[in-house]
Amino acid sequence: MNEEPLTFRPACATDLFEIVGLLADDPLGELREDLRAPLPEAYRAAFSAIESDPNQLLVVAERKGAIVGTLQLSFLPGLARKGAWRGQFEAVRIAKDHRGGKLGERMFAWAIDECKARGCSLVQLTTDKARPDAHRFYDRLGFEPTHIGYKLEI
Repeated sequence: MNEEPLTFRPACATDLFEIVGLLADDPLGELREDLRAPLPEAYRAAFSAIESDPNQLLVVAERKGAIVGTLQLSFLPGLARKGAWRGQFEAVRIAKDHRGGKLGERMFAWAIDECKARGCSLVQLTTDKARPDAHRFYDRLGFEPTHIGYKLEI
């Protein structure tokens, strides 16, 4: 296990190219993302919307000054479950050369603590059916595949 210090912090605009690079660095992401320099304006607009919304938190994990992971947390109020808040994990990525060193486990532990601190009583995520390694990882963390997710591109 890599014992080098790992820090988690809110992403800033100067991190955007590296974050999109992490999102693009897998077979699904390379089809979905556009890693041109400069990045298309849609990424900057999305970052601005995330940064200005108190119920959104885009996080980076850093080791030795390098971004090695990212995830987005959405804090969702709801009436179900007696008015419970949920933490929704999205766009979870670990740099390829940092996988297998428990970094993902540490990032999720940090994120779950952040959700607890915000009053969430449940955390949830969706994952593409084509990501069996991610499924094994989430199973190992104790997540349960209790629902079927649907998407509709519009």
